[in-house]
Amino acid sequence: MSDYAIVHTHLHQIESQLRALALWQAQAPSAEALASQEPFCVDTLEASEWLQWIFLPRMQALVRNRAPLPRRMAIAPYLEMAYQHDLVRIAPLLEALQRLDAHLGGESS
Repeated sequence: MSDYAIVHTHLHQIESQLRALALWQAQAPSAEALASQEPFCVDTLEASEWLQWIFLPRMQALVRNRAPLPRRMAIAPYLEMAYQHDLVRIAPLLEALQRLDAHLGGESS
């Protein structure tokens, strides 16, 4: 399986977990909220919103366009910190993110 196909699968798993945890939103945040200059848009978005509206679309575009993929990425620690009081519930989402982080970091998928 190609690198892009593997990443596509990981992204689909992340989206599925967001939906299963009822963190997926039908309505996009405001353009102002999405335009934040802070890392992860921490000043304007919840972590799950950032995943849905910023991270997933950007990564999907990279895969679709066969653009260079990021390496040594660590998204799971951010979600772990953001949901530190709800880790048991979001464990499947964290696991999906950890698999993507590991794959893009060169570890086994």
